[in-house]
Amino acid sequence: MKPAAFAYHRPRTLAEALDLLAAHADTAKIIAGGQSLVPVMNMRLAAPAELIDVNGLPGMAGIVEQGDCIEAGALARHCKLAGSALVRARCPLLALAAETIGHYVIRQRGSLGGSLAHADPTAQLPLIAVTLDAQIDVASRRGRRTVAAADFFLSVMTTALEPDEIIVAVRFPVAAAGEGAAFRIFNRRHGDFAIVAVAATLTVAQGRISGLRLGLGGVGPVPVAYPDLCRRFIGQSADGSRIRELGQAIRDAVEPEDNARIPAAYRRELAQTLTERAFLHALGQAQGSAP
Repeated sequence: MKPAAFAYHRPRTLAEALDLLAAHADTAKIIAGGQSLVPVMNMRLAAPAELIDVNGLPGMAGIVEQGDCIEAGALARHCKLAGSALVRARCPLLALAAETIGHYVIRQRGSLGGSLAHADPTAQLPLIAVTLDAQIDVASRRGRRTVAAADFFLSVMTTALEPDEIIVAVRFPVAAAGEGAAFRIFNRRHGDFAIVAVAATLTVAQGRISGLRLGLGGVGPVPVAYPDLCRRFIGQSADGSRIRELGQAIRDAVEPEDNARIPAAYRRELAQTLTERAFLHALGQAQGSAP
C-alpha cells in the first residue's frame, strides 16, 4: 500500500521546525529515519496531512560526554549508538541494546528520538532509557523542558510529548567504575521486536552487590524498571543464590497480559530466565571474568 497524500516540509533550523509544528500540531508528524512511521503510513494506520523532515537540522546527531552523562542528539542513528567508542566505554548498556535493533539498514536509518517518540513497549531504546533513568529534553515554541524516562512513556505508543513538541536530546548516566552491563532479548527471529527483553547493570564491592539496575520490556504497555526490587538485593552476597532469587523475584513481579499467541505464563518464564542470564553476565563483568 501507499500512504495518503501529505504536504512535505524540510526545515533548516530547529526554530523553523518548531514553527511548523506549532502551525500544524494536530495534523503533522515528525520524520527522521522513518523506520517506524513509514510502515504505519503505508498501511494507512496514520495519515498525517503534514510531514516535517528533521534530518537537515544541525547539531542534533552528536554524542558527547557532559559531566556524568552521555548526551545523544535525537537524530543519533542506532548504528552510531552501537558503534560509538564513547558510548561503548562510558555507557555500554546503551551500545549493547542498540546493536540488537532490527537489521543493518534499520540501524543505519533509525534514530534515537524516533524510537523514543514511537514508544513501542518491546523496543530496545525505550527500555534502556527507563532502566538507566535517562533524561529526555524536548522543545517547542513555548520553550524547553526535561522529562524523566519513567514519566515519558504513558502507554502503548503513547508518550508525554505534546503535539507541538519534538525530542532534541537524551542524557544517559555514565557507568560507574567496575560496573557490569548485560542486555538479553528473546524474539522469534533475528531483527524482530522482543517478546521479552532484559537490561541490567551491576556493581560489586567486597563480594557484595553495591549497585543494581534492572528493566524489562515486553511485559506490559511500557518498559518497566524495578528500583524497589533492586534495592532489596543491595548489600547481599553476589553469588549463584542471588541469581536464582532475583529471577524468581522478577517472575513474581511482572504482570504480562495473557493472549492466545503468547501466554502470560510463557512471558513470566522468559522474564525469569533472561533476568538470570543477564545478571550472571553482568556479574562476570563486574568481577572481571566476562568480556
